[in-house]
Amino acid sequence: MKSIKKIVAALLLSTVVVGSFVGCGNSAETNKGDSNKAASSSLEDIKKRGTIKIGVFSDKAPFGYVDSEGKNQGFDVYVAKRFAKDLLGDESKVEFVLVDAASRVSYLESKKVDIIMANFTVTDERKEKVDFANPYMKVSLGVVSPDGAKITSEDQLKGKKVIVAKGTTAETYMTKNHPDVELVKYEQYSEIFQALKDKRGDAILSDNTEVIAWAKDNPGFSVGIPSLGSTDTIAPAVTKGNTELKDWINTELENLGKENFVHKAYDETLKSVYGAEFEDSLVVEGGKIQ
Repeated sequence: MKSIKKIVAALLLSTVVVGSFVGCGNSAETNKGDSNKAASSSLEDIKKRGTIKIGVFSDKAPFGYVDSEGKNQGFDVYVAKRFAKDLLGDESKVEFVLVDAASRVSYLESKKVDIIMANFTVTDERKEKVDFANPYMKVSLGVVSPDGAKITSEDQLKGKKVIVAKGTTAETYMTKNHPDVELVKYEQYSEIFQALKDKRGDAILSDNTEVIAWAKDNPGFSVGIPSLGSTDTIAPAVTKGNTELKDWINTELENLGKENFVHKAYDETLKSVYGAEFEDSLVVEGGKIQ
């Protein structure tokens, strides 16, 4: 009888202990979440760390790409390096974090980066999840297709397979305005162009700057629709609520505007691709559209 009582007592004790551990685990998880929410990188945090983490593309030339030597290059990268130089005193103190189109928001939300500068188009939907600073570029959508089946009007998209990159404004535009059009979706920008070459779709809808550049380097394809939808802006983005870092970026862009820095960035990284004729229509200087 005594042995039975001992067994029952042991079981009760183990239940209390396990319950206590479970309760502590839940409490710790909640505190961890609160801590992460408050860990939005302040300017002081970044300065103490000694580097600023900026998310950029690895496969979207000429805006963000990795060259043959493994170095980050492109328009976004050029501007990002100047941010690091002016904030931390040395452009080499930027830590580039490679992102794809669909992961840009989540990388900010999970604090993997301080700033996203991956050709990030400002939209109302994204404003609900991240905070955008002022713009440094403006773009619209464009359509590239084979010369033998060239698409020159929006109506011609009906009944076609349109290739888009996931998580982009192109996907949003088609879903909203042409829900009946079949979309062929890929994670990477490099994949959408190969898909068109492989005839897995009839056309690509993407940023006009991107399709214009690609068509110039790929005979047999043309941009039949150079501008589709409204004109959008490209801007740096920070974690929701990080007003301090956003305000610093806005002031930085305003100061850089006094030396026409974004035009210089265009000349160094984009002019050879798009030509001088597109410069003023693409560049936003000083963070404000004229």
